[in-house]
Amino acid sequence: MRVELNAPVPEFRVPVTPAWQETLTEISPKDLLGHQWVLYFYPKDNTPTCTQEALDFKAEQAAFQAANTYILGVSRDGLKAHTNFQAKHALNFTLCSDKQETLCQLFDVLKMKKNFGREYLGIERSTFLIDRQGILRAEWRKVKLKDHVAQVLASAQNLHGATC
Repeated sequence: MRVELNAPVPEFRVPVTPAWQETLTEISPKDLLGHQWVLYFYPKDNTPTCTQEALDFKAEQAAFQAANTYILGVSRDGLKAHTNFQAKHALNFTLCSDKQETLCQLFDVLKMKKNFGREYLGIERSTFLIDRQGILRAEWRKVKLKDHVAQVLASAQNLHGATC
């Protein structure tokens, strides 16, 4: 099953680092009902581009909160790596560990990549905006960082304004 634009996000459950709700150890779409959420997929913790993307989202956290929007970062890293990444950069949002590739497959972000002539299956940098009812309303694939977070924030603010 793959999520489709303007359709409800199917049920899933993945482990998370604490951030917006300190006692939460797993998350599902039901936990997020009543809030918009940004789900952004990135290849690996503590790599230059992934770190910059996380810092860009961190810098706009207050604006996302004002738009009733949670930020959730997703990679295949484990919770220990996520916790270290979160602490090292004082990230103020939740990171989801998708070691089982549940979310990666649901959102179809695993793609063949090449690095130094070697092919491998990796995460294609992608972002998704889900509304308060759990419906996918916007998606960005093959993300380039320049102005990306600003575009996502503008969409979240517009969606929030349209549903208030």
